[in-house]
Amino acid sequence: MLTRGQTVFDSIDDWLIIAVVAGILFYGSSKIPQLAHSLGRSVGEFKKGRLEVERELKADQVANSSTPSGPAH
Repeated sequence: MLTRGQTVFDSIDDWLIIAVVAGILFYGSSKIPQLAHSLGRSVGEFKKGRLEVERELKADQVANSSTPSGPAH
């Protein structure tokens, strides 16, 4: 039920429903699981790459902090 001043497409839920319906119309119902699978794999690869970069940064910080920073005589 709409309240005064509220439009039909105010919430993200409305847009999500529209996106799903448009996806089914454009790609067909058989392609949706394939697209979801590909998206899931992409997100997994992104997370794996991000963790690898974070590990390298931490290793660099440890290596840099273990070297003496005082003046060499």
